[in-house]
Amino acid sequence: MSLGTRIYAELRGDKVIWAILAVLAMFSILIVYSSTGTLAYQHKGGNTEFYLLKHVIILVFGLIITYFAFLLHYERYKQAAPYLILLAIPILVYTIFLGADFNDARRWISVPGVGVTFQASDFAELALVIYIARELTKKQEYIKDFQGAFLPIITPVLLICSLIAPADLSTAVVLFLTCIAMMFMGRVALQYIALLAVLGVVAFTFLIALGEFFPEVIRMETWVSRFREFTTGTGDLYQVEQSKIAVANGEWFGVGPGNSVQRNFLPQPYSDFVYSIIIEEYGLIGGLFIMILYIMLFVRTTRLVTKSDKTFGAMVAIGLSTLLVLQALMNMAVAVNLVPVTGLTMPIISMGGTSLLFTCLSFGIILSVSKHVG
Repeated sequence: MSLGTRIYAELRGDKVIWAILAVLAMFSILIVYSSTGTLAYQHKGGNTEFYLLKHVIILVFGLIITYFAFLLHYERYKQAAPYLILLAIPILVYTIFLGADFNDARRWISVPGVGVTFQASDFAELALVIYIARELTKKQEYIKDFQGAFLPIITPVLLICSLIAPADLSTAVVLFLTCIAMMFMGRVALQYIALLAVLGVVAFTFLIALGEFFPEVIRMETWVSRFREFTTGTGDLYQVEQSKIAVANGEWFGVGPGNSVQRNFLPQPYSDFVYSIIIEEYGLIGGLFIMILYIMLFVRTTRLVTKSDKTFGAMVAIGLSTLLVLQALMNMAVAVNLVPVTGLTMPIISMGGTSLLFTCLSFGIILSVSKHVG
């Protein structure tokens, strides 16, 4: 048996999702190497291989996590859901008050002694999606009444999203929309979905009020300034202008791999604005190709819902894929100035630490479901 045949036989489940993961991973290596040149000259004396090697190591470790998550039966995640959500809450509270402060945002927890930072919201996102999937499948007979829908489903969504929002509003919004989508697909009565939306607005208003008294914790000024810049076209538009130039430079087929000019001017071209560099180097065709990959991921996971009659596996798979695809689309929308600057990275492709690892874990769970359900 050839090596390729053995690998194909070993990687059971949805082969298209495996292929999407492989292509995104390979593409991330190319784009991170291209986009970190300026960063290397600023911090590593021009050693352009440093960040490439770092990214490859994290990516390989992430793919190992994907494989082991794939081997584990998805029902194990259902059993762990209550413990994960209970762990996520104190971690988020700790991050708000005692987290490491980078770029005026407390999103990270520093691990003492090893110099590693951990982004709490990445863990909380995964924990909440798994928990909501568990509750939706566990309480199918009761989610049409107030007690069955409110306490086990709506309350944790509001709590987790409210704890993430002070330092990372865009992540909280994407997670909130993901939960609403899961509730809709999980057949929660529409009046309770509407109730969640209203309560979400109330919670956001409350956070804005608190921001007047705790500006060091709640980034209200950042929210307002970014929204004003987007709607009025005034203020600090440097990132937006540089991103537009990168997109314009790319035209249809791009300037070629490694030939980006705007990577030298665009802040964070390897994370928040990675899609701008993708379009500049690979053109609109390359940008469209990446978008199609994420859409295909969502389409393939929706097939699991139709095959499994709303089981936990299907709900957790569609929840995780919705979260990943929404985040990717938001990153793309920022690059082409369709929405205000958010700070969301592109799953798998952007250079990152914990975000990349948790994205790989999400892929592993989705693939585990496809192995048993598909």
